[in-house]
Amino acid sequence: MTAGVSGLTWAQLRDVKCAELEGAADGWGKASNRADAGRDRIEKQLLNGLRDTQQGAAADAAVRRLRQLSLNLQYVYTECGLVRTTLNSLAHEMKAQQRALREALEDAQALRFTVHADGSVTYPEGGEGLVDGKPLPGGTASANGAPGLLPPSGLVAPNPHAARAQDIADRVAKAVRTASEIDWRFARILRKLKAEEGLKVPDRTWTDAAGDAAMVRDVAGGYLRSGIPYDAGPAERGAWWAALTDEQREEYLAVYPDLIGNLDGIPALVRDTANRDNLQLLIGKLEGRDDARSETQLAGLREIDRQLQAGRRPGEPPMYLLGIGDEGNGRAIVSFGNPDRARNVATYVPGLNTSLDKEFAEGDLKRARDTAIGARYYDPSSAAIVWLGYDAPQSPDGWHSLDVMREGRAERGGASFHQFMGGLSSTNENSDPHMTAIGHSYGSRTVGAATQHGGSIPGVDDIVLVGSPGVGVDRAEDLGVSKEHVFVGAAENDVVTRLPAKQQSVVGIAAGPLAARLLGDAADQGDDDLWFGRDPASRSFGARRFEVDEGPQLIGSGGLSIDAHSRYFDPNRDAVSANNIALITAGRSGKIKPEEYR
Repeated sequence: MTAGVSGLTWAQLRDVKCAELEGAADGWGKASNRADAGRDRIEKQLLNGLRDTQQGAAADAAVRRLRQLSLNLQYVYTECGLVRTTLNSLAHEMKAQQRALREALEDAQALRFTVHADGSVTYPEGGEGLVDGKPLPGGTASANGAPGLLPPSGLVAPNPHAARAQDIADRVAKAVRTASEIDWRFARILRKLKAEEGLKVPDRTWTDAAGDAAMVRDVAGGYLRSGIPYDAGPAERGAWWAALTDEQREEYLAVYPDLIGNLDGIPALVRDTANRDNLQLLIGKLEGRDDARSETQLAGLREIDRQLQAGRRPGEPPMYLLGIGDEGNGRAIVSFGNPDRARNVATYVPGLNTSLDKEFAEGDLKRARDTAIGARYYDPSSAAIVWLGYDAPQSPDGWHSLDVMREGRAERGGASFHQFMGGLSSTNENSDPHMTAIGHSYGSRTVGAATQHGGSIPGVDDIVLVGSPGVGVDRAEDLGVSKEHVFVGAAENDVVTRLPAKQQSVVGIAAGPLAARLLGDAADQGDDDLWFGRDPASRSFGARRFEVDEGPQLIGSGGLSIDAHSRYFDPNRDAVSANNIALITAGRSGKIKPEEYR
């Protein structure tokens, strides 16, 4: 193949002005930034001002129109950012081929070879014949042929210039061929980056935007993705982000909001910005699917989006979306209050049957919100997070489940939680922030697993365990903090806090833990062992047990109920427990109401 067969010549490749491509990219970047600034003004000034000062049908209509305009500007921001990165990536890849071509041409010039328009290379006579000692004739090498003239017999040595000329011809041809492929690939992508006509951005447009983002990610992998420090620690990731130029940050946010938004060690405001954009892309991605998993996750994503769009009500802390994803059973990390600025930060890990669905978006987010509101009553510089960063066990049969009886999910989740808390610790702006890890149900086993990575959870001062079936250790001091800083809430009628130990669980395995509970002493052998180790509410475990409401009985007038397992955070259904958790979160654990050990 000659250098010009593809339609591009080496002279054209040499003369490509990559600076003009980068200039065009800058122009698209400015358009993207303006759209982002407009969206930001709508969200932070206009909508908040309307909600605070106006009421009635006209105000509601204005809010709806402003919200639609904000979504439109978000789409403009995303698409213009994708065009910018596509052009920059095109320039980046073309520069690499220009360098390869330039090096080949420089080698030819140094050897006094001639590179022709078609990419062939003429070399002079050289060496000497074995018989007569005369210089061997020169020739021409091309990328699709043998170099120079073939020797008439095996007694004649080859011209030493032939192999060098052939190498140069091959390098020229390869640079031109690769550049042609790059040109074709990027032209196809740029033709696809276009929006529908009209002023409104419907849901299907976000589906298209999700496809656009995936397409640009594929083509820009070498340009951007390879630079993300996945294997570094949270502090190193933060330093990497801080060292980027504004333009580089903008490109990462536009093309990889999913990666930047879920990268521990990146500031909360940046993660929130990235994840709000990725949330729309995920909604668009799942919108066209009809499988049960996608529909379930889509309902959860839409509810989170609704709460983000609604804004905070008076007395509530602002929401920050610190993580979102559709892998496994779904991922979502939501903070109420800025965790980088708050002196007190609590992170709550949910347990059994938690997944990215509408129930999580309504119930588990409310638990974090209630905790933040309660803690801010005692110290306004407080934030609370719900962390769904792992696949909690799923079972329609509740605790009669093989997944929940095992510890693998807790171990994997514990490693991820450990890393997340390390990120929070590194980005918090206070010199000595007070951090609390809260584990509920199987989530308490996950918190317990997190403490075994390096001996403690980074930055965590206090640990709260509620509705716990055990945490994997037998003593409070084995959780990486002193036993005075481990707190336990266990409702009298919470069956999960009375699961029998594995070695005592013949009844539990055969009939299910609920049936075992009903059989009383058949499952409870009178010691302090639960399914995942020593009962955290026992004296032998050594934690500080705090008062909670006993909760409704397992069997009442309405039939079977495990409602006692789900009330710990609710100030309306269990005010004493919710207040105790708020006090611990706010660093006021000396004021909690204690309860006797079991």
